[in-house]
Parts: sequence; C-alpha cells; structure tokens
Amino acid sequence: MTFFHVAVRRHFPALLLRQTSRIFIPRRWNSGGAQADPSCKYEESFTQGIMEFPGGKVAFTPEMRFIAEYPDERIPCFRVLDDNGFPHRGFHDLVSKEEAIKMYKNMVTLQTMDAIFFEAQRQGRLSFYLTSSGEEAINIGSAAAMSSEDVVLPQYREQGILLWRGFTLREFANQCFGNKEDYGKGRQMPIHYGSKKLNYFTVSSPIATQLPQAVGVAYSLKMDGKDACVVTYFGDGASSEGDCHASLNFAAVLEAPVVFICRNNGWAISTPIEQQFRSDGIVVRGQAYGILSIRVDGNDALAVYAAVSSAREMAIKEQKPILVEVMSYRVGHHSTSDDSTKYRPVNEIEHWKIAGSPIARFRKWVERSGWWSDDEESKHRNSIRKEVLQAIQEAEKIEKPTISNLFADVYDLPPKNLQDQERFVRKDVMKHPQDYPNDVPL
Repeated sequence: MTFFHVAVRRHFPALLLRQTSRIFIPRRWNSGGAQADPSCKYEESFTQGIMEFPGGKVAFTPEMRFIAEYPDERIPCFRVLDDNGFPHRGFHDLVSKEEAIKMYKNMVTLQTMDAIFFEAQRQGRLSFYLTSSGEEAINIGSAAAMSSEDVVLPQYREQGILLWRGFTLREFANQCFGNKEDYGKGRQMPIHYGSKKLNYFTVSSPIATQLPQAVGVAYSLKMDGKDACVVTYFGDGASSEGDCHASLNFAAVLEAPVVFICRNNGWAISTPIEQQFRSDGIVVRGQAYGILSIRVDGNDALAVYAAVSSAREMAIKEQKPILVEVMSYRVGHHSTSDDSTKYRPVNEIEHWKIAGSPIARFRKWVERSGWWSDDEESKHRNSIRKEVLQAIQEAEKIEKPTISNLFADVYDLPPKNLQDQERFVRKDVMKHPQDYPNDVPL
C-alpha cells in the first residue's frame, strides 16, 4: 500500500467508502505540483470530480495550492461624502432635509455632552467618564438607520444611540451621578446606561459579553416572527475575545437577524491593531464565518447610515446576520482613566480631531445643501451647552439611593446572609462615618 493510500485511508475514510475506484495515484511530479500520466484513464475523473465530504461539497484538483494569508488587495471602504463634504453622485437624496438636520444636531449634542461630562469628571464631580469623540458619525449614522423596535446591545461608546432614541440629558446625568432617579439605582459605574423603554440593553463592563447575548436576543426575535433585528456594537479590541468568534459562528449557523457593528479605531486602549491580529481588519472574518460583510468609512455619517440601513433590511428580510466594520479614529482618551498621549503622538490626535472630524465633514454637506448656517450653529451649540450644564447641576442635587438598594431586587425575600450583611454595613457606617460617602442615606 502506497503512502498516498495510507494518507487517504487515515484522513478521508468517507472517500474510500464512496469512491474507492476513483482514487488516482500520480506518476509524475514536478515543481508545479502533481501531473497525471496521459495514459491514466482516471485523470479526467480526478480533476473534475466532486465529492460530498461530511465537512462540505468540494471539487478536486491535482494542483497543490495553499490559500494566501493575505489578499492581494485590502477590502475597500464604502464612502458617500469625501473629506470636503461632497457626496458621490447617486447619494444626493439619501436622507431628507429634516433627517439630515436632526442627524447633525444630534452629533453636535453628543460632542458637547461628552466634552462637558469629561470636564465634570476632571473636576471631581464624577468618578468616571468615557467619550465617543471622533466616532459621532458611527453613533448617529447607525441610530438613524434603525427602527425603534430594533434591540440594541451596546459596548460602552454608544451613548449617541440613546440620544437619538430620546434619552434626555437629564437621564444621562442621573445615571452618571448615580442618584435616586438613575434607572440602575446607583449600582452601576457611570456611562453604564440602559433603557427598557428604548430597547437598549444596559452597558456591561466585561468586554464582548454583549455579543453572544445579542445573537440569543436576535434568535428570539426570529422565533417570534418580529419585524425587527438586533444591532450590537464592539471595538477592534473586543474582536480579539473568544466571545466575538463564538458569536459570529453562532449567528451564522442559526441565521439570526443580528447586525454586528465593529468600531475599528486602531486602538484597544493602548494596544494597536498590529499587536492584535494580522488579518485585513475585521471585515474578512465575516466571510470566514459565512456572514455577509462590508467595510465603511466611520467618519462619514451618510455612509454609515446607508450601510446600516441596507444591513438591517437584509437581516430582517433574509433572516441572517450581517457584519459591518466601520473605520474611524478615537480622538479622545479611551476613558478618564487613560492618557492616550503616552502611546500615540499628539500631532496624530490633532490631525484626526481637525482634518478627520466627522462632524465637520457632515456640516460642510448640510451647509452646502442650504440646510444650515453659522447663525444656526451658534444658537444650537449655546443652547445645548446650557442644557447639559443644567442637567448636571440638577442631577448633583438629587439624593442618592439608600444603602438598602445594595441588597434589594435579587430575591423576593432576602435570605438571612444578605440581611446579616446589610446590618453589618449599617453598623459599620455609623461607627466609621468618615470612611463612607456622606451623601448616601442609611
């Protein structure tokens, strides 16, 4: 028995069982691979045969060829507006005047809110904050493309989705200050927003855990026959987690109506993408898992809107997952716990802040369309700044939840160990008041 027979018998037993008579042993080899002797009557059968292995239906070839680790060219990036705000022909009426103005106002509101809340943290009024600076177009462009019935499972840089859906500045402030009006009752750290009313799952700190949950929610929508999909967000850093790979495969196999939106801004906190993976970004993973995918300019709000609109429609109508990779740049620090100037040059940050600004690009387009003016810009920015400052001042004055909230809402009747813990905490606060916040009532 030849080596070829042994190898086939060991690795492809199904081949021997189904088509033993078609095995062809090459008689001549050269640097280009195996070549059959012209006299072999099975050559044509070998080169043109199709076999249905348990792992899939494939054609045979006598050419030994490994798939290249990198494609010859990188996957192109879909764009509608150029750097100067000029739209590509065919996209002039992508959104109406009213929609365009709402999108622009929300982008400016998000930018203003982030800037003021960030400063409030620096002043010691908040314990933590995280901005979406530089990624406003991803937030608002995708939010505008969704239905209010679509369910969102965010990462932690998607406050613009809530803003678009009607979450007020006061509600943002209440959560960040953890007061009695915070829907999370002060149990979560700042920016962990959530709203059942707005179909927005509460932000969770552990990276990528929202992805398998999103697929499960999407499958439930499929089972219920809902005319909606799930949209979930993650960063390039989260794409390195096992949950991301499991979720893509999970969604593809179950054909769940979920749109995965990956914000590829080049940095997972301080880790650059070249230290995370060697593939052509995230978009190529879609094909590997059997998912329709697209790469989009994340600094172009119209391109994000167009891509997510189409992705949503396909996810619902065809009941399958879609992967959208949005290319952008995180202008701000990863969070208030980070100083990004320690790992990337300041001039790089400034370039993207000015030349690559998604808000500036979108403004050029709405102004050129005759829908916006300098006067409207000034009025809107001044108005939003006052509203944000007022929301913060009001949220600061609201009383914090009582200590009992630490032990509530888990059991219908608290077990003895929780009751003992609550008594211990109360006693310790009374004994050592200097060690506890003085604005949390007993």
